[in-house]
This record gives sequence, structure tokens and C-alpha cells, in this order.
Amino acid sequence: MVEIIGVRFKKAGRIYYFDPGEAEVSVGDGVIVETIRGIEYGRVVIGRRLVPEEDVVLPLRPLIRRADAADEAVVAQNREDANRAIPVARELIAAHGLPMRLIDAEYTFDRAKLIFYFAADGRVDFRALVRDLAAVFRTRIELRQIGVRDQAKLIGGIGPCGRVLCCSSFLGEFEPVTIKMAKDQNLVLNPTKISGLCGRLMCCLTYENDQYESAREMLPDLGEEIETPYGSGRVVGLNLLDRIVQIALSGGQTVELPWESLVAYWQERWQ
Repeated sequence: MVEIIGVRFKKAGRIYYFDPGEAEVSVGDGVIVETIRGIEYGRVVIGRRLVPEEDVVLPLRPLIRRADAADEAVVAQNREDANRAIPVARELIAAHGLPMRLIDAEYTFDRAKLIFYFAADGRVDFRALVRDLAAVFRTRIELRQIGVRDQAKLIGGIGPCGRVLCCSSFLGEFEPVTIKMAKDQNLVLNPTKISGLCGRLMCCLTYENDQYESAREMLPDLGEEIETPYGSGRVVGLNLLDRIVQIALSGGQTVELPWESLVAYWQERWQ
């Protein structure tokens, strides 16, 4: 077992594990840590706990220190400076005539690097742009191309459900979403109904998918012939969450029966 704390660098970003050492930190505290990007400020979202070594990538980077008021001021200043850098970068992008859309910018805590996030339909040769940006901002420049789901995560918005986007409010990582999930949940396969603001399948299709899959394994298949208290019939519909089977009887009548009652009927017949 190894002791860890979980740190998140953005509101709904991925959680990274660090070695807390002897520092006294708890959930909600700001901390300064070293990452592959440099010295960064993050917030503790998982307190001290022991986890199996196979669940983390060793060796863990150590916590540098707990953030103080001066560190918080640096973070706020970095955020303001990054926001002011965006219109300047957009002017340079237009001057170079590059087919890219600037989405966001951020400084690392130590200001050793200024990162610009952009979207584009294909590959972009931005080497000349990087040189101009470095000359203006006097620091290392990184341009990072992101996809439409990451754009939605960074920009935020209101989803079709009327709530703030899941990806920008609490989802740390994107999970694969497939059209099969929509089919299993008997949703109307209309792209405007099952797609989010990003244009991809909605992340919430994964939330109940496990329940639908377990129910589908339990219930009979559509078209299957089964015996009921009212005679034999063919399965023509399934309510997976309520475990209700719709059956077209041989006499032409259609009935809806709870799965549990069908199982009890078969058990009684077989005894």
C-alpha cells in the first residue's frame, strides 16, 4: 500500500496522485506540486488515504508545500494575464492567416510556460506563430490542439437537460460513448436528441448503461417465444428499468407482465 492525495488542477479536470509526505493537508486545500509541465497549483480533492501500489504509477511526485495567500495571489494574477493574452494571440493568428480557433490560455504557476488551447479542422503549421508569441510574452509557448469535447469542457454551457454541462462541472475524464448505448436504452436515434453541445453523443448515456446491460442479460430477447399464465406468446417489447415484458399472445391479445411474475409462474409450473 502507498499513501496518496488526489489533486485536481481544474474545476472538472483529471485527478492526479501525489505523495503527501509529512505535510498536513485536507480536502479543499490549495497545494503546490511539481508536474511534467512544471510547478503547478492545484486543489486537494482526495484526502490522505492508502491505495494498492498497482492502482498508481510509481514513483509518485512529492507535494512541495501547502499553498498560502501569496500563492493564491500568484494564481489569480496568472489567470488575469492569461485572459489578457488571448486577444493578442488571436490578432497574431489572424495576421498569420492560420485556420485555427483559439479557445483558452493559461500560465503554469511558475510562469515558465504559457499554454494556448486551440481547435482546428486539421493539422496546422504554427511554428512561425510560436516564435512571435514567444517574442511578445517572453516565455516558453505551447500550442495544444483539442477536440470538440474538450472545447465544451473548457467553454462550458447549458445542456439539453437544462443543467450545466457535466464535462465542465464534475466529469474528470471522458468515457467512450457508443450508439449501442442509446439503442439499449430505447432512445430515439435522432442526432439532435442524443447529442450534446459538442456534437458528440451525450456523456450521460453512460450513467445508466450498466443497469440497462444487466437488465438486458436477465430479460428475454425481442421475438423470443415464451409461456405465460395467459398462454404462449412472443416478446414484442421490453421496459428494461421496470423489468416489464410486453408479450403478443397467440390469440392476438397483448399483455404486459412483470418479469418477476413470469419467473414465479415458470417455477410453479416446473415444480
